[in-house]
Amino acid sequence: MSFHEVRFPASLSFGSTGGPERRTEIVTLANGFEERNSPWAQSRRRYDAGVAMRSLDDVEALIGFFEARQGQLHGFRWKDWADYKSCLPSATVAFDDQEIARGDGVERLFQLVKTYRSGLQSHAREITKPVAGTVRVGVAGDELQEGVHYEIDTATGLVTLAEVPAEGAVVSAGFEFDVPVRFDTDRVQVSVASFRAGDVPNVPVVELRV
Repeated sequence: MSFHEVRFPASLSFGSTGGPERRTEIVTLANGFEERNSPWAQSRRRYDAGVAMRSLDDVEALIGFFEARQGQLHGFRWKDWADYKSCLPSATVAFDDQEIARGDGVERLFQLVKTYRSGLQSHAREITKPVAGTVRVGVAGDELQEGVHYEIDTATGLVTLAEVPAEGAVVSAGFEFDVPVRFDTDRVQVSVASFRAGDVPNVPVVELRV
């Protein structure tokens, strides 16, 4: 899959609409009860990049980005302003925001993960596009130093520790992240007259599995 490690202008994605989508298959039985199943282990996010266009200069930037990606051909990074941190949006990223693994005495390669919780239920989401310079990692409650104690691959979200953590030791991380997406259309239609009247273009964007 072709993916460009470039972010859609954050100033243009700010104000866009979108969020997670699930696919649930529901079968209603003869007795009125339901059987529900989901073929997706992870949700898939969708956005509309056209909603945040505020000027014709914004439209020009959108078209330039669209052309550089050749429509749907190449994926890119997207900042979801509603969900882009390992912590609350109002908080500061810390090395112990998320528990990403526990040491087994052998492994030193770990995937960044963000866990969503509600009541007794939780859902773990793999983070594959962390933002460079924002990732902080800790082991057993002690923060580590990037470039000395660990390396981060910002294209995959994989953390490589210099030393294998002890068995049972908590490996934690804090980070900002982008969503891997592509345009969900090969066409951008803009009318200058209608844009000035408040009719913005519809430019769907959909999350990629990477």
